[in-house]
Amino acid sequence: MEKAYSYRFYPTPEQESLLRRTLGCVRLVYNKALHLRTQAWYEKQQRVGYTETSSMLTEWKKQEELDFLNKV
Repeated sequence: MEKAYSYRFYPTPEQESLLRRTLGCVRLVYNKALHLRTQAWYEKQQRVGYTETSSMLTEWKKQEELDFLNKV
């Protein structure tokens, strides 16, 4: 038999704002990386691994239009 635990938390408005911003950035990075990985596979049959994806994230953080990623 497996046990499951469920917890509720009630963030303050400040914490809720930070959570929304963080999850929004996570969603953006995930979707952007997924798109590039999928594109690389279908166009060149190349696999893009963790290290390449990580270096892409570093480059994205340096771009002016994505500088908000550094604040999360």
